[in-house]
Amino acid sequence: MRKPATIAASRSKGFWETARTLVYAVAIALAVRTFLYEPFNIPSGSMKPTLLIGDYLFVSKFAYGYSRHSLPFSLPLIDGRIFGDLPERGDVAVFKLPSDNRTDYIKRIVGLPGDRLQVRDGILYVNGEPAERTRVENFRDDDGSSNGDSARYRETLPGGVSYTVLDTTTRGALDRTDVYEVPEGHVFAMGDNRDNSLDSRVPNVGFIPVENLIGRAEIIFFSTNGSARLWEVWKWPLAIRFRRLFSLIE
Repeated sequence: MRKPATIAASRSKGFWETARTLVYAVAIALAVRTFLYEPFNIPSGSMKPTLLIGDYLFVSKFAYGYSRHSLPFSLPLIDGRIFGDLPERGDVAVFKLPSDNRTDYIKRIVGLPGDRLQVRDGILYVNGEPAERTRVENFRDDDGSSNGDSARYRETLPGGVSYTVLDTTTRGALDRTDVYEVPEGHVFAMGDNRDNSLDSRVPNVGFIPVENLIGRAEIIFFSTNGSARLWEVWKWPLAIRFRRLFSLIE
C-alpha cells in the first residue's frame, strides 16, 4: 500500500535534484561569462582582415580587470574598475560604446593614456613616430560583402606589435586627421579595415574610457561565411571556415 507514496517521493526527489543541477549549471556558466571568458560574434567588417563577419570568438574578461560592464546587463554593482590593468598597444578589445554604454564594439587599441596620435595620408603616427607598413598580398572577401580584392598591409606599431590592415585609399575621410591627445583613464581604438570603420577617429566613438573595456579578444572558436542557414545541414561543409577554427587573434 505504500508503493504509490514511495514512487511519488522518488519523483519529487528526482525533480529537485534536476532543478538543483540546472541552478548549479547556470551559476557556473554566469561565473565563467562574468569573470573568465565571454563569447562574441562579429556582425560587421570593420576589423577585416583580422576578424570576418561570421567569426565567433572568446574574450578574456580578466585581462583588464572588472567594471560594471563586465557584469550581465552592465549592472551597477562595481564602482570604477577593480583589479584593473591597461591594454597593450595592439590588443584587440571589446568595449561598450561610450555614447550609449550599451552597444558592444570591437577594435584594436592603438593609443594609451598620454599618447598623441594622428593619421596622415593613411599612415598612423604614435607620438610622432609612424607605424611601419609593408604591402602584402591582397585580401578577398568570401562573404559577399564587397567585390574584388582589397589592398592589405602588414602594420607594425612603435614597440613591435604587428598585424594586418586593409587600406584601399589614402585619401578617405579618415585618412587625414588632427592630433588626438589621449586623456588619462582612456584609450584610443581603430578598426583594421581603415576606410570602413567607425572608431575613435569619429566623434560618436571618441576616446574609450577604461571603465568601458570588457575584455581582450583571444581566439576564434567558430566561423561561417553565412552561405548556409542553420537547418541547411548539407551546406555546412562549404559554409564553415575550417581554417579559422581555434585560431589565435593577432
